Amino acid sequence: MDTAYIGKSRKRVDGVKKVTGTATYVGEFKPNGLVHGYVVNSTIANGKIVAIHTDKAKLIEGVLEIFTHENLPEDLVHNVDYTDPLSPPGHPFRPLYNDNILYNGQPIALVVAESFELARYAAGLVEVEYQVEECSTDIMKNRDSATSEGVEDTAPNRGNPELAFTNAEVQIDVEYSQPRHYHNPMEPHVSIAEWDVDNKSFKIYDKVQGVNSSQKYICGIFNLNSEKVQILSPFVGGGFGSGLRPQYQLFLAAMAARELHRPVKVSLTRKQMFSFGHRPACIQNTQLGASKEGKLESIIHKAYGETSKFEKYNETIVDWSGMMYCCDHVKLEYELIPVNVYTPMDMRAPGGATGMFALECAMDELAVKANIDPLEFRLINYANKDQNEDKPYSSKELKECYRQAAEHFGWHQRQTKTIEKKDDTVLVGYGMATGCWEAMQQKSSAKAVLDSSGKLVVSSSTADIGTGTYTVMSQIAAETLGVSMMDVQFDLGDTSMPKAPIEGGSWTVSSVGSAVKAVCIKIKEQLVDLAKVSSNENLDEVSYDEVSCADGELVLPNGKSINIKKILKKAALDKIEAENTLEPEERQEQYSCYAHSCVMVEVNVDKDLGMITVPRVTSAIAGGRIINPKTAESQILGAITWGIGMALEEEGMIDDRNGRIMNANLAEYHMAVHADVQQLDVLFVEEHDDIVNPLGAKGLGEIGIVGVASAIANAVYDATGKRVRNLPITLDKILV
Repeated sequence: MDTAYIGKSRKRVDGVKKVTGTATYVGEFKPNGLVHGYVVNSTIANGKIVAIHTDKAKLIEGVLEIFTHENLPEDLVHNVDYTDPLSPPGHPFRPLYNDNILYNGQPIALVVAESFELARYAAGLVEVEYQVEECSTDIMKNRDSATSEGVEDTAPNRGNPELAFTNAEVQIDVEYSQPRHYHNPMEPHVSIAEWDVDNKSFKIYDKVQGVNSSQKYICGIFNLNSEKVQILSPFVGGGFGSGLRPQYQLFLAAMAARELHRPVKVSLTRKQMFSFGHRPACIQNTQLGASKEGKLESIIHKAYGETSKFEKYNETIVDWSGMMYCCDHVKLEYELIPVNVYTPMDMRAPGGATGMFALECAMDELAVKANIDPLEFRLINYANKDQNEDKPYSSKELKECYRQAAEHFGWHQRQTKTIEKKDDTVLVGYGMATGCWEAMQQKSSAKAVLDSSGKLVVSSSTADIGTGTYTVMSQIAAETLGVSMMDVQFDLGDTSMPKAPIEGGSWTVSSVGSAVKAVCIKIKEQLVDLAKVSSNENLDEVSYDEVSCADGELVLPNGKSINIKKILKKAALDKIEAENTLEPEERQEQYSCYAHSCVMVEVNVDKDLGMITVPRVTSAIAGGRIINPKTAESQILGAITWGIGMALEEEGMIDDRNGRIMNANLAEYHMAVHADVQQLDVLFVEEHDDIVNPLGAKGLGEIGIVGVASAIANAVYDATGKRVRNLPITLDKILV
């Protein structure tokens, strides 16, 4: 029995359940007496509700209740601050709080009926009168209202960037922009709430990226202790950041369940999935200056981010420009532009995908202007330490990413003319960019139970949003205790389990995985203690660290081994268990911890029609220790695909006259599909890091998207000679 699992490709342990339909997602639970809620959304973006007429809807047989701001239960503590340190901070939107309309699509009523279809029909009979006020949703039109109030500080400026820019021999001064993007995971948001009248407690199934997040939210609103609120979320059909905060259907389902004493299910339609949060639109002004030899002399980067009128949403956009490359003169600025939209929210690589787009396109522009190969230009300005914090990296194999990507892609063998004809109709271009994302570890807890049959059950209240959490945690537990993965069960998605942070930020493996490893080590130590009592071996002087686990046995320093099941049998124990909480080590504060990548792409541009295809992408990733290459590659492939969509297709369009999202569906909100994806090559660069966390893993959910859009934009310029600085790069921008 080979019990070395870490670093080896393994199929998903939950894969069979998912492909056979036996994995139960939140919306599929059916408690007895379940009724359905359907949300009514506002059709204006700014103003007040003058009257809301529900009489017609209430006449429909089977309609149980219609909740509005007029009959919101008064006892609800509905002004809770969302202060979970591992979730986005601030004041989440409060459904049905009053008659004010803050954005188009705001939930203004909940119709509860015996069936979903009935609730939907009745919702169509609800009539609303509004006092309409002027609205504006376009940050370009509202740049004059940009503010630094409530905006997080950027990394500190250094040197004299304005003077250095003026004196630089090679300069660029350009503006980049990108539209708002919407998450759209395959599974829409849904909550099913059950209220126990006798115990005054909730049991709630919620589509969320962290059950503890929803628990804290419900406890705050309903003034309950955590013991009275259980949140479950065993399977999640994608999140991408949309589930980092509880969404409005959770509150509505819980409120209705408590008032009606019936289990209530509220699921959002695809159109309603556009009614909360998005990657914010952004404008970025970038000035770079360098010597003729390519040495950066000045970086000036200012970003304007979109936020709502009722909350300040901050992203770390410009700090990447101060950190990535050696430069003595840097100025970073970040302001917010409030408009009549819902508060933006984190979306895969929040801030990084945006900020690195502008930086890496600007680096390409400056390299071309200096007549230096874009890869060589980056190597000239390579930084061995974090330029913002003046800290060494815990590890950084970016140069090796450059080397391996270039070798695999054939970067140095490419044609270097700006326009290279493949034939009479197709232009070919090549582009590259650097990627970077944080590698963080958060406080996490886990529990392990080993029984006398050799079955190991490990649990933590983390989530699996499709990334492979079930699988990699099973691998970590199995190898740490030296048991077969067939004998390991990993449980998650339940607030009754040990606490874990939300699944986001690419920190789940490093945080929860490290906690799983630590708790399994505690089980090993208990086994060693038991073996010292029951074994014929003299183990009195043997330390825990001298004993390893493999093939279902404790392996002693003298090479002998003791079967784990026999240890428990001799001790007459049915099981042993341990629980452990792990926090980051203090020494991590002395280092900067990041994953890095190099992305190289080839694009083909139809000379006459301007249509762009991406025949191949190479992404070389330095992400620390790769726990499961199979699931890891899947993460990067998905991220590259999203990067293609970000570069060429994704664009949330809003009618600025009334704030209505015009393409709130999957037909008109364009995303990359199979036809857009051709040859995607993922290379994992070996990287050893004993500082970042006990596993040495850095996380891969975000790093794969960072740099993809900029590499494509750079390749489009290489093919056509046209710089398109406002995403997405559509054919009309090429043909102009």
